[in-house]
Formats: sequence, structure tokens, C-alpha cells
Amino acid sequence: MSLGNSFFDARKKSGLSQEEVAEKLGVSRQTVSKWETDETIPDIRQAKKMASIYKLSLDELINFDIDVKEIEDIIEKTDEKLQNKIDWTAVWSKKYPILATYQKEVNTAPYAEELTRLLTDLEKRYGYTRPDSLLVLKDILAHVWKGKK
Repeated sequence: MSLGNSFFDARKKSGLSQEEVAEKLGVSRQTVSKWETDETIPDIRQAKKMASIYKLSLDELINFDIDVKEIEDIIEKTDEKLQNKIDWTAVWSKKYPILATYQKEVNTAPYAEELTRLLTDLEKRYGYTRPDSLLVLKDILAHVWKGKK
């Protein structure tokens, strides 16, 4: 995604027009348009002000991805009670059908036993709660996966 697209998407997500942003920054609407179409780029002070207007850090503004931001917002707003109502296997199996079928093919007991051992180890060694231990293992697995791709 281009820098201009990041600026455009962040502005749209904030609900502001080019004119409103231009007024807040003390520039013309055409200047904002040129930033959003990658004709020019703002100086660092303008970019910092723009990030502030959009309630983002400068890093978030530069790397703004509307789809990722929307997903992050949904996750942040979803409480544990609602999460517990969701059958995550059913939801994810729509995208990854293997999740709906592997239980018939894989003897899961040895994997469950090893995962339980790892969870317990994290709880005892670091004093983590069970949910925190699970999150740590999921994060480690994600990093392992990314490293192998």
C-alpha cells in the first residue's frame, strides 16, 4: 500500500474531508489531495500533526491499513463473554476447511498432552495464568510459522 493510500484511508476512517484536514493543518485542500495521490509528501511536522488529527501514532499513520485497523477495532471491542459464545473452530473452518475435518484423521491425544505439559510449564515457571499461557504458546507458534514461510 502506498503512503498516499495510508493517508487517504486514515482520513476516511476518521470521517474528515480533505477541506477539514487542510484547515486543521493550515494547508490547501489541493495539498492534502496531492499527499493522498502520492504526488508529494508532507514534511515531518505536518505528518505528525496529521497523525494527531487522526488519533494515530506517526508509525500507525504511515503503515495505516483500513482492513487491519477495522479488525483491530473489532477485537478490542469484543469482550470475553461474547468471545466465549463464538465457536471459533466453526468460524475459522469456513476459511480453513481442515479445521472441520482433522479430528477424524488425527489422534489429538498426544498433541493435547504435550500442549498441556507446555501450558503447565509456563504457569509454574513464570506464574502465568492458564489463559496467558495459552496466548504465549499461540504467539510462539505464530512466530515459528512466520519463520518457516
